[in-house]
Amino acid sequence: MNSLAGKVALVTGGSRGIGAAIARTLAAQGADVAITYGASREKAEAVAAEIRASGRRAEAIPADAADAAQVIAAVDTAVVRLGQLDILVNNAGNFLTGTIDQLTLDDYERTMSVNLRAVFAATMQAAKYLPDGGRIISLGSCLAPRAGRPGISLYAASKSALVGFTKGVARDLGQRGITVNLVHPGPTNTDMNPADGPRAASTLAALALPAYGQPEDIAATVLHLASDGGRYITGAVIDVDGGFNA
Repeated sequence: MNSLAGKVALVTGGSRGIGAAIARTLAAQGADVAITYGASREKAEAVAAEIRASGRRAEAIPADAADAAQVIAAVDTAVVRLGQLDILVNNAGNFLTGTIDQLTLDDYERTMSVNLRAVFAATMQAAKYLPDGGRIISLGSCLAPRAGRPGISLYAASKSALVGFTKGVARDLGQRGITVNLVHPGPTNTDMNPADGPRAASTLAALALPAYGQPEDIAATVLHLASDGGRYITGAVIDVDGGFNA
């Protein structure tokens, strides 16, 4: 059911953490995968090399998610190098915190450019290439519907905006059979949010399940949405958050 043989996927921010897990998971099911990266070429090339070693094609494409022109160019480059595009995963994001009296307009511009404008730009460009029945999956956050603590307002706003965007684009592209969905990860054990980090105890107390998620948990849901099994799911917001928002 989850076979992606013959498909090509682009995963933004795929050099580490959840993005890298998604890239590996899609490749394991037969997809050729392009990933974008911002700072770490070495990590991105390592993920691409791992995918190639499994027998799939892979490309690592530099693109600063804060620069919409680079995001658009990365979509074009993925198509040129891999010949087509069937699945777009908007994963790149940033996490800038601060209470409203601490934040600046520069903070706003940086957060919205990466977490919202980059998703718009990639989706807009990918829609030109996706075939009927293509897939668009974006990564939001469990903090969009419930901030949970002070200092999250700007980040939550950027991720909340993806809800309306996802539902609107699902309507825009539905007649082509293209599904558009949003996954809200909860606390996930990555180098940015380690399960043994300083906030781990308070985070665990907020969950229904007494454990952080793993990047592979998020990737499994993305895989389902990208595969034939997800063909009748669109405009949906799916929590993969250990019950953070239960």
